[in-house]
Amino acid sequence: MSSEWVFNLYVFVLATFVGYQVIARVPPLLHTPLMSGTNAISGISLVASLIAAGSDHRISQILGCIAVTCATINVVGGFLITDRMLRMFRRKPEGPAPPGDGGKP
Repeated sequence: MSSEWVFNLYVFVLATFVGYQVIARVPPLLHTPLMSGTNAISGISLVASLIAAGSDHRISQILGCIAVTCATINVVGGFLITDRMLRMFRRKPEGPAPPGDGGKP
């Protein structure tokens, strides 16, 4: 094992641990707005994982393909959840009153 490979593995494990700790401490009320804000960061990680997948080393290609899959799921899921959250705040169209109630409350 080269020292560069060990260093890269160390950074990967450390980033995984720190990322898990940060996400685990976010209250559920703030999770959806923060997810919509981090879609840009997920897009950046998607580009980086594409670069890793195009590497010359076989292990980098495998890990890059896994990272592309995970980052794509994260980006798409973030946009779907953001869209769902924004639909909750839309006003419902006011239509005619249902028949039979006479217009009285």
